[in-house]
Amino acid sequence: MLLAVILFSAMDTLAKLALKSYPLPGLLWARYAVHVLFMVAIAAPHMGMKLLRTERAGLQVVRGLLLVFSTTLFYLSLQFMPLAQTAAISFVSPLIVTLLARPLLKEKVRTRQWVAVILGFIGVLVIIRPGGVMFQMISLLPVATAVCFSFYQILTRVLAGREHPYTTLFYTGLIGTVVSSAALPFHWIMPSLWQGVLMVGVGLLGAGGHLYLIRAAEHASPAVLAPFSYSQLVWSTLFAFIAFNEFPDRISLMGMLIIVLAGMLAVNFQRAFKLKPLRWR
Repeated sequence: MLLAVILFSAMDTLAKLALKSYPLPGLLWARYAVHVLFMVAIAAPHMGMKLLRTERAGLQVVRGLLLVFSTTLFYLSLQFMPLAQTAAISFVSPLIVTLLARPLLKEKVRTRQWVAVILGFIGVLVIIRPGGVMFQMISLLPVATAVCFSFYQILTRVLAGREHPYTTLFYTGLIGTVVSSAALPFHWIMPSLWQGVLMVGVGLLGAGGHLYLIRAAEHASPAVLAPFSYSQLVWSTLFAFIAFNEFPDRISLMGMLIIVLAGMLAVNFQRAFKLKPLRWR
């Protein structure tokens, strides 16, 4: 899960760089088209047509659509907001996942996990400072991103162990490519070499991140994994400083420290490493 969020942070950084000079529809299409090609390259040689075999096509489609909506809303946010702040607001997602894990998956949420997620959410509030400039209408975009991504994570857990992870990852990219292709004829612009490198990078990082997200879901419930996603805020801030010379103030750093402590609190390392992984059949 930690490796997944590092890759996602790097992907978001490249996406923001690309959006400075390239339209959103084309970037969105490239993100998923490269994802599909990546999966065909690494999985098709030894899986063949099994890569397409699924007994839960409906769930695969819904899951893919949720990710497309989440990605689109987040990229829209990046066009108007700094990367670190956008990521911070979107971190209501782990709280939503924990709230949904019990009624939708019938999974037990331990008191320790509740405390950790709530503490992490407090850290997010410290960063965005309710009542401040971050609480504008545009801030609803990353909130909507979080809602879509939360349901995406829930469906990831539902499919984990029941479908081959490569099949799930392939359909993630396929659905995204089909949906994003609808707007492509109206917005396509031939990218420059630099833009092309960024677009390919976004696709590869996204595919890799979601592969590790699926692997994580095979070993633990969304409630267990949710607090780990808070570490993405740290990586997003670091990459934003490197790429855009953005650095948080003292209050934001305090919020990030609270988030890191929340993630550590959530982990029962002895139990975590004894979890029996799910096996796809």
